[in-house]
Amino acid sequence: MLSLSVNGRTTAIDIAPETPLIYALRNDLALNGPKLGCARGQCGACTVLVDGQPVRACLTRTSAATLPHRITTLEGLGTPDQPHPLQAAFLAEQAAQCGYCTSGMIMQAAALLAERRPALDEAQVAAALDLNLCRCGTQPRVVRAVMRAARQQGA
Repeated sequence: MLSLSVNGRTTAIDIAPETPLIYALRNDLALNGPKLGCARGQCGACTVLVDGQPVRACLTRTSAATLPHRITTLEGLGTPDQPHPLQAAFLAEQAAQCGYCTSGMIMQAAALLAERRPALDEAQVAAALDLNLCRCGTQPRVVRAVMRAARQQGA
């Protein structure tokens, strides 16, 4: 049994320690925000935050994210009634087409915004999201959404 803190809730799951975290999140905890894309850490669709830092859940062993570490998935950022500023900005900017990469991009952007950089610019946003692949071509909208959320948060 491994104990995890996911989205502010502690839970124990019976899973092999070397199992990739993506499987624990999706299969054992029914969290569908992180997606399994390439399973090689190259696309970013599985990005979650561990202690506020973006990690690829497909490459992270579940045992490396046990308590006292804190895991945050897309589901832990906001709710439909009170979305996180990034979630609201992605909706306002229509920054998703197929949506497969969206969770990973939002989580990567959440880590960037948490740094509270003064005068965040589009080049910094694009650089932070460079390793999150999107084949739909919504990157300009994604950058606009992150900039919108940054303005709302005063970054």
